Amino acid sequence: MKKNVVWLPMWLVATYALFAFTLNAGVRKQTNKLNTVNTVTFAARLDTATFATGCFWCTEAKFQQLKGVKKVVSGYIGGHVANPTYKQVCTGETGHAEACTIVYDPAQISYDDLLAAFFTAHDPTQLNRQGNDVGTQYRSAIFYHNASQKQKANYYITKLNTEKAYKSKIVTQVNPYTIFYKAEDYHQDYYNQNQGQPYCQIVIQPELAKFKKVFHDKLK
Repeated sequence: MKKNVVWLPMWLVATYALFAFTLNAGVRKQTNKLNTVNTVTFAARLDTATFATGCFWCTEAKFQQLKGVKKVVSGYIGGHVANPTYKQVCTGETGHAEACTIVYDPAQISYDDLLAAFFTAHDPTQLNRQGNDVGTQYRSAIFYHNASQKQKANYYITKLNTEKAYKSKIVTQVNPYTIFYKAEDYHQDYYNQNQGQPYCQIVIQPELAKFKKVFHDKLK
């Protein structure tokens, strides 16, 4: 990944400001018609994003840090085997990716902020791997929950490729959210529960430190 990846989140936010103005012009007109009660109710609703950035232990640990993220669940998605186990997914034969479903408050953090975090949390140019984790289960993917999420994901991928933000082309898949299988209990909140483990100390801690440095103004 190029060294200028540190400024990527700020670039994403700045670029989206103009994009969002045009994209949401019609939406704003309708929003202005809402009464106070409906506006408050809408603002209080939670939303969901689902990302795959390699090992879900790392993904979970990073997104848990962000203000507005209420819950992060590790699991499997995108394959053809029902109710897969971790052992099955690790073979790479189930078609599933290790992923995290992120429940967040749009009033505190936007989907665009989460996309910025997604593109910073891993190297989206690595095909079916992240570092020493190799296999389709470690692929880079965005599983969109609605048309807006799909549009934004594709927009940023195109923009980042055009701007050559990375040395290589982004290989992130943009797929519809289907069935998400929650991973076994011992995978949930893994980093916080196992900080003494070698993998957490050698792999997750350094990555988490870099992530927190970039998003210092959006941390809990």
